Order: sequence, then C-alpha cells, then structure tokens
Amino acid sequence: MTSPVDSAAGGAAPGVGAGSADATPPPEETAETALARSLQRFARSDLLVVIMAFVFAFLIGSILIVVADAEVRETLGYFFARPTDALTAIWQSVTHAYGAMFRGAVFDGTGFSRAAETVREAGGTGTYVLFPALAAGLRPLTETLTVATPLIIAAAGMAVSFRAGLFNIGGTGQLIVGAMAAGYIGFTFELPIVLHLLLSLLAGILAGALWGGIAGFLKARFGANEVISTIMLNWIATYLLFFALKTAAFTGANQSQPTSPSVRPNAQLPLLLGDGFRLHAGLFIAAGAAVLLWWLMSRSTIGFHFRAVGSNPRAAQVAGISPARTAFLVLAVAGALVGLAGAVHVLGTERRLTEGVAGNIGFDAITVALLGRSGPVGIVLAGLLFAALSTGGRFMETNQGVPLDLVQVIQVLVVLFIAAPPLVRTLIGLRRIDNPGAGARVRRAKKVQAGAVATRAAEDSSAARGAQAAAASEALSAGSSATVGTPAGSSDASHRGDPSPDDVPGGPPGAAPPTSSDGANTHRSPSADPADEDADGRIDGQTDGLEDPR
Repeated sequence: MTSPVDSAAGGAAPGVGAGSADATPPPEETAETALARSLQRFARSDLLVVIMAFVFAFLIGSILIVVADAEVRETLGYFFARPTDALTAIWQSVTHAYGAMFRGAVFDGTGFSRAAETVREAGGTGTYVLFPALAAGLRPLTETLTVATPLIIAAAGMAVSFRAGLFNIGGTGQLIVGAMAAGYIGFTFELPIVLHLLLSLLAGILAGALWGGIAGFLKARFGANEVISTIMLNWIATYLLFFALKTAAFTGANQSQPTSPSVRPNAQLPLLLGDGFRLHAGLFIAAGAAVLLWWLMSRSTIGFHFRAVGSNPRAAQVAGISPARTAFLVLAVAGALVGLAGAVHVLGTERRLTEGVAGNIGFDAITVALLGRSGPVGIVLAGLLFAALSTGGRFMETNQGVPLDLVQVIQVLVVLFIAAPPLVRTLIGLRRIDNPGAGARVRRAKKVQAGAVATRAAEDSSAARGAQAAAASEALSAGSSATVGTPAGSSDASHRGDPSPDDVPGGPPGAAPPTSSDGANTHRSPSADPADEDADGRIDGQTDGLEDPR
C-alpha cells in the first residue's frame, strides 16, 4: 500500500515532486492555444464584420449584375440544354463588371500596357516608358484620392458630433455654406497667393461653424432636436445657394448660367501631379483633419467633455460639465470641419460654385463616419473605399454598361451589414461569438429545469405514498379502536354491522374456519392482541360469577 507522499511524488499532484515536469504544456499545445485565442479575437473584432459585410454586399451585387445582363438572361433560356453557356456568361458578366470597377478605381492595367506600347513604338526605352505607363495606370487611383479628400474631412466633422451623442444630419448645408464663403473670397478678392488661400479656407471654416452653431444654439437654448433642425438648415442652405447664383455678386458678368466665376489662381489649392491630374494639396488637409479628430477626442479637455456628455449627460452635469454649452460647441466644431470640406472641394476640385457643388458628399460623410466607427483610421479607410466605389462605378457604367445605381445598392448593403454585426456573424456561422457563454448557459438551464421537474415529480410521488400510508393507518386505527372499545355481544356491534358471536369464525353459519396451507386452524378472535383475549376471558368470568345468584 502506497502512502499519500508516494502517490503525490508519483505524479498524483501535478507540479509537485516528480510531476513538476507536467506543469508546462508541450510547445505544440501552447501554439495551438495561442492560435485559437488569436482566431477568437479576430472573430470578435470589427474587422471581420467589415470584411464579410463587403463580401455579402458584392455577392448580392453580383446577383443584380447577372439579372441585368441581357446575354445571361438569353443563355438561361436554354440552361438545361447547354448549362455551360449560362455558367460562362454569368462568370464573364460578374468578373468583367468588377474588373472594370477595379480599373476605374485603383489601377488601369489596360491603360498601363497601352501607354507603354505607345512609347515603345515611338522609340522610348527605360524610364521613358515606365513613367508615362505608370501615369496612365495610376490615374484612377489619383481620382479616388481626389474624391475621398472632402469626404474624409466632412466625415471627421460628423464623427465629432456622433461621439458626443448628437446625430448631425446637416452635412450638406454646412458644406454648401462653407463652399459659398470660400468661393466668394476666392473669386472676388485679389490677394497674395498664400494669404488668399488661407483666408478662403478660414472663411469656409467660419461659415460652417456658424451654420452648425445655429443648430447647436437651438439645441442648447430651446431643446430643439438636432436632427430636425439640421435637416431644415440643409434645405435653407440649398435654396440660399440657388438664390445666390442668380445674383450679380455670385454670377458676375455671366448671368445666363447659374454658375459663379472661377476661383482666382492665388486661392486655388496647388495640384500635386501637374495639370494632367486633379489631385491637389487638399489631400494633406484631409490627413490633418484625421489627426485633428484623434487629438481632439482623445487628448484634449474639450474632447473629453464631448465624450462625457455623449456617454452620460446627467453624470457629466453632476461633474460640472454643461450639456447645453457642450452641445453648442459640438455642433459648431462639427460644422467648422464640414465647412472646411466644402472650402477644399471648391478651391481644389470644382474651382467654381454650381447648384450641384455639394453633390452627395454631405450624406456620404454620415455613412463614412458610421462605417469608420467615428475613429480617424476607420474614417480614412471608409472614405477611400466609398470614393473607390464612386469612381470605379462610373468607369464600370461606361465600359461595361452596368448601371451606376448598382454602386449605390452596394454601398447601402455594406452599411446595412455593418450596422448589424450579429447578422453577419450568424450568416458565417459565428452567432455565438457575440454571446460566448450562451450555449453553456442554455444547457445548464435545461439541466436545472429537468432536475427541478424530476424533483417535483419525486416529491409528488412521495406525498401520494405518504397520503396513502396515512389513510391506511387511519383505517387500521379506526378498526382497532372499534374492536377494542366495544364489549363482545353489545348492541353497538350489531348497529355498526360488526360480526356477531355466532359468525366470528369468518363465514356464514356452519362454514369451516379458515386453515393454513398445512391444515392448521388459522382463525383468530376479533381482538388481534393476546392481552385483549385474556382481558375478554377475565371479563367473561367475572360476568358469569356476578350472574350466578347462588
């Protein structure tokens, strides 16, 4: 027999004595555990949701492309006769459409090859071939960056209000007034090159801050809902632009068309790649806006006030932060950034004011801010992505005949899927990631419920058996008390229907007494206790003695 010390030394307790070698798992298990933890973190992250949201959106877009293709519909008419024709047509329709989108948004391989071949035919070699070819191939990327520049700046302004708990819908109006102010300074005055540009940008910032501050003042002073007030301010700014383009101050000599004069060269943002490209220095302003958003919301005191009010207004008020004052500042700062986006757009890209100068930038900025989780990195990536969809969609429409509305459908689907992470995880079979212990808790609850049901059934059965035993005990007690308490031959016995002395042997008169299996007589007197039999005998004897008169 081994002692407890021997068993512990033999490895019964890991990590003690001889079993200490088993305390650390093998390297393979450690690697597998680390990989499993990494995969679990990735499954819970927002990155997986974003990636799968785009996958599902493009899959649905592929279905729409196939449905809209006349050639595919024709091959589907004889699918069962020659299915390969339909499958080939479907594959070519989807791949050509998305290939054209990539060519129009990121890199044009066909344009690169064509430009290189043209230069070679002219006798060029080396860098004389490479640079023109790269310029042709990367032109779509420069267009994407140009479109993304005002979108990122405006989305940064939207993110400020979203993180402060205010839903700012006034991006279009703030962008329009910012563009109007910057454009007016740009084409009206003649100033030195740097000063003119800075004043134009500053005018756009102030105009946007003023327009956003109106909604902030209404919110702080009168408690007006910022959603309604900013939407109404959008329409006011839109019709104000329409009116301004019909006045001499904004149309100049050309009053027949609703456009303003071109911004003077001193007020224009400089082009980064020359006259052949539209990419301008506003790209650096967009990067600066993302950095400003990070510093404002993460490192500044006023940003802390914004986030505190957005998280819990009552707690912020108790801490000495005024929610009303903060709401005004939030919408003013958000409007300033969106106004800056309008100034950059008109000074760098449009170069003049038109009725459609704002386009969809104001509303797309809301989507980009939500898609980027109101963070600087997310906003930059989402802005680039939406710009790529826009520029690529236009090229896809001209090159493949796919309607541009398909891009809008894909954008909406992306936002829809990203807004519902549990839906995305359910579609990919990871629905328990959002609630890791749900399955175990459900199983435990079912076990507890089953145990409770079994316990209740056992208690009911036990209670039933106890009731039956009690009833039997009462019946036996009643029978015993009736037999013991009533003298033999009394009138009570006949009244209750008890057997008479003549019938005591257990049957009708003249019947034989019951016997056991070996023939012995098993009949007993009505009293089951021998002491009762002796008492009866004594009573009978005493009675006989009393009845004898002699």
